[in-house]
Order: sequence, then structure tokens, then C-alpha cells
Amino acid sequence: MIRLTELRLPLEHSPEALTTAILEKLGMAATDLIDFTIFKRGYDARKRTAIRLVYTLEVQVANEAAVLSRCSHDPQVSLSPDTRYHFVTQAPKELPHRPIIIGFGPCGIMAGLVLAQMGFQPIILERGKKVRERTKDTWGLWRKSVLNPESNVQFGEGGAGTFSDGKLYSQIKDPKHYGRKVLTEFVKAGAPEEILYVSKPHIGTFRLVKMVENMRAQIEALGGEVRFQRQVTDLLIEQGQVRGVMLANGEQLRSDHVILALGHSARDTFKMLFERKVFMEAKPFSIGFRIEHPQTLIDQARFGQQAGHELLGAADYKLVHHANNGRSVYSFCMCPGGQVVAATSEENRVVTNGMSQYSRAERNANAGIVVGISPEDYPGTVLAGLDFQRHWESHAFELGEGSYRAPAQLVGDFLKGIPSKQLGQIEPSYQPGVQLTDLTTSLPAYAITAIREALPAFERQIKGFSRYDAVLTGVETRTSSPLRITRGEDLQSLNLQGLYPAGEGAGYAGGILSAGVDGIRVAEAVALSLNAVN
Repeated sequence: MIRLTELRLPLEHSPEALTTAILEKLGMAATDLIDFTIFKRGYDARKRTAIRLVYTLEVQVANEAAVLSRCSHDPQVSLSPDTRYHFVTQAPKELPHRPIIIGFGPCGIMAGLVLAQMGFQPIILERGKKVRERTKDTWGLWRKSVLNPESNVQFGEGGAGTFSDGKLYSQIKDPKHYGRKVLTEFVKAGAPEEILYVSKPHIGTFRLVKMVENMRAQIEALGGEVRFQRQVTDLLIEQGQVRGVMLANGEQLRSDHVILALGHSARDTFKMLFERKVFMEAKPFSIGFRIEHPQTLIDQARFGQQAGHELLGAADYKLVHHANNGRSVYSFCMCPGGQVVAATSEENRVVTNGMSQYSRAERNANAGIVVGISPEDYPGTVLAGLDFQRHWESHAFELGEGSYRAPAQLVGDFLKGIPSKQLGQIEPSYQPGVQLTDLTTSLPAYAITAIREALPAFERQIKGFSRYDAVLTGVETRTSSPLRITRGEDLQSLNLQGLYPAGEGAGYAGGILSAGVDGIRVAEAVALSLNAVN
């Protein structure tokens, strides 16, 4: 197969135009073209009056060697890479023990699935509930202000990504094409096939629920186990080697290979690891607000007259501003046509996040507007970042006047530094509701200063971004893990053999796709180690 990249056509091109463009690009007759498939389709909307589709294609031709030789000078024509997944090993007939995975989010799911496909029959421990029970508990917070600390946006089957936009793109380096394996398994489990080729694929919460259930069923059919409401409270350690785990119910499970796929909000588990002297380091993360605009405003700003086009869908954006005080302000986890959601996992704290369904059909667009911070901003032990997050989450709860209402302010009032008294045309989507106030004290002064500078700068890129009645809702504190559970080249903890820190909570991923990729990498390391032991 031949890989053809950067093939650009008008948004409204005919089906025949793609074939014609291939023949022209490769300089061959129609009789030599056997078949082609779309590997990736994106768009270039830098000129709103001339939006173009951008294709990467896999092309099958009659005389491949001749075509490649003729086009050897063209960097957009090459031999297609092998993107199929190849298992590194298979489990022996007998194992001394089964590998344990802690956490059943995207990282734990992919680690469990790959291990199961290789025959290692992993045991997966998830502190939360099955995804449908978890969904009921999550809606309990959103609609009734009742929080279940063990079953919410952060904890339960599917992880935090279940209640998100379901974004499936990443900027990680992926030379072995593990991301393709993740997407392929998602499609097998019920995700729309388009995620394999659109440039910014997403699934949405409702589809994620069924997909996660199907992946669990596949793991179990291959001999793996997923045990819910099983919180790990301690590690069993002998002479620098993990020997198993202790559960909250007193049960002990033996294993010399434990994958730690916690997610970024397992604060009690981080504390346990710290007390067990597992090597960890503080790392940068970001804090800020959620901002809401009408989705039609974003569509018009990005696509002009083509706003609403079926192939373009709901528009997104990515913004960055370097403030005069040295802070970087950027948009995070932009959710077109979605809603702002309550994402706390601890009582009497307010945390916001964004979520969209597959249709992205809600009236508001939302995104995090966040400020980068570093360990120098929260000195202390490696756990100081957790205390920093908790401080601002607790203060947000107070500003919201309880019942998990979130503090909110109109952008115009925020820029003036005056409290908001009433909403404008934009209705905030956050449930259980917002409390209008002054957000000046809701974040550190340097963050407030940087965001106040950034919003007018973003207005120059998206007209209407700093409109007076756009809504800021606080606070967004869990953009990523505030610590890294450092591992070596063998993907094991630096000072505890057999412990494999993985995914977002360990500081090695940021989103569904990268977490899934890291799960595959760690699963392979565990499989090879188990075979070596055997």
C-alpha cells in the first residue's frame, strides 16, 4: 500500500474528485488504481471563505514499486507503515500468579484487555461501581446535590473519561501505532467507525457507557476478572518487591506484578504510596475556570458561512496566551455543544469539568481557561499539590454557598473586578447550579491577573470570546495529576520492583487516548516480565 498525505480538496468536492486527485498526484492512469481507503480526514479552516478538507489515504496500485520510484522526490508519497498491532508474547500454560491492575479507566481497560488477549487473565480492581450504577450516582450529585465519594465523575468503571467529551486524539509520539490499537478496540466495542479516520475523533458520554461495558465483557470472556467496589488500601511488600495488595475489606491478593492505573484523583491512594515510601515527584499542572459561550458564536468565528456543515460539525478552538507576569493561560479540554459538570470526588468541595455527547448538540460551548503552575507554587512534600487543589476546591464550595453549587461570574464583571448580580443571555449549564459572585478570590492572585489579561487577547482570535455575558464557572483544578510516580526504562517504580505506575494518575498520560496507549505499553512490560519469571 502507498501512503498519500496532505491531499487537499474543497469542502464541497464530489466523490469523483478524490479519485481524480489521487491519479494526478501519483501520475498514473485510472486502470492502475485498484482501491483506496481514507486513513485520516481533517480540515484546514484558516481561511473561512475557503475551507478545505485534508486527506491521508492508503492507496493500492497495480505497480507499486514503479509509482514509488516515480514519486520518490515527493515527501507526501511513501510506503504505508504497518499500523497493525503485534502481540509481544503469549502467556505460558502455567503462571505463578496473575497480574493485578488497580483502576478501570482507559489505562486500566487497555492494559487489562491486552493482557487478557495474550492469555494472562488479569485481575482488575476498581474502587467504584459498574458504569450504569455509577451513572446514577453521578446524576445524584448533579440533580440532587448528593455526592457518593466512591462513585462519581472520578471513580468507577470507565474512569474520568466516561464523563467527558470522549476526545480520542493526542499529541504523544506513537512510533509503534498503539493509538491505532486503542481506536480499533473501541470500534469493536461499539464506538463509531469514523473515529479511525477523522482528525479529531470523539465518542461522547452515552456511547462510552456501552463501549466500556463491552470491553469489560471481552476481558472477562478471555479469563480476566473485573472486581468492583474493591479499594486497594495497602501494598504487600517484601525486600523492595511488591507481593500483592490489601483491600479495604481486609482481603489480600498475591501478585508480583501490579499495574497502578489510578487516575488523577485517588488522593488517599497517593497518600498510602507516600507513606510506603514509593518514589514520587511533584509535577506541574494547571488551575482555572470553565468558560461558556453560545456554540453558534464559536461555529461562526471558526467556519464563517460554512458553520453547521455536516463534515465540520461543532467547532472547537485551542488558545494560548503568555501573560506579562510570566504565566501561560490556555484553553483546556474544549467541549463543543456540551455542558459544564460537577466533578468533585470529596465532600464539601467544588470541582468543574466539561462533557459532551456524541452529537455535540447542546447550545453552549465550554472549555477550561487555565493557568500553568509549578511545584514552586506549592512548596512542601510531594503531596503538597493535593493540598493546594483541596484549598481552592473548598473555597469554591464556600463561594457557591454550599450544596455543591459552583461560584460563577460574567466575563465582563470579572474583567472589571465587580460581583455579578444577574445573568445575561447565556445560561450556565453547570448542575447542581451556580451562585453568582466575584471570582477574584477563587484562585491565586497571579492566576486571576493572567486570566484577566488573556481573555481580551483571546477576543482578538475569536470575536465575541470576551463578550460581557459569557460565563466563568469555578474552579477547574484537576487538569492533570499534581505528582508523578516515577518509573524507569522497564516501566517499574524506581524503588519498588513489580509496581508499574501507569496512565494519568501516575503522570504518564493526559486524556483517553494517551492513557490507553500507556496501558498497552505497561501491559507489554508486565507480560514480558511474567514470561521471563516463568
